[in-house]
Amino acid sequence: MQLTEHQKLLAGQDYDYRDPELQALLAQGRRLVETINTTGDPEKRQAAIQKLFHHVGQRVTLNGHFEALYGDHVSLGDDVFINGNCTFQDSNRITLGDRVIVAPDTKFYCGQHSLDARQRFGVRPDGSHYLITHTQPITVGNDVWIGGNVTVIGGVHIGNNVVVAAGAVVVKDVPDNCVVGGVPAKVIKTLPALD
Repeated sequence: MQLTEHQKLLAGQDYDYRDPELQALLAQGRRLVETINTTGDPEKRQAAIQKLFHHVGQRVTLNGHFEALYGDHVSLGDDVFINGNCTFQDSNRITLGDRVIVAPDTKFYCGQHSLDARQRFGVRPDGSHYLITHTQPITVGNDVWIGGNVTVIGGVHIGNNVVVAAGAVVVKDVPDNCVVGGVPAKVIKTLPALD
């Protein structure tokens, strides 16, 4: 069975972003994000939030301007608080657990390109060129506080009971019960486990 372009995207394989299904998902995401960012009607905004994301837990707050590509690839647990100017480049799944706080200007980037410049563009059978993107999911556990201006790269799993210090760039998995910081982020302090 041949995979659709959307299935290839989620599997981290080469995919054609021009695919009609992907373009429809992107267009829907743009419309819903615009509604979320511009409407003054709380009910209309909440309806757009419910429709944009794959899953929305209870008591989810988007505070201020928000950006996402698809939206449908994002799942939010209960009591999630996302502050202003956050970007979810959800070309793969982004999952936030329960009681996750995301400070302003945080970015989640699921897509990446080859280090080899010769491998960044492909050629379709019709001779047109396309940008080759590989994607990986991002998973954030429960009871996590992500500080301001943090960047999280695709393929990363952040454990439970974690604090990510402001300005960190998270490029590898983070274990439970710790504070990480720096570029690239590393463990700088252990936290007591939650009961």
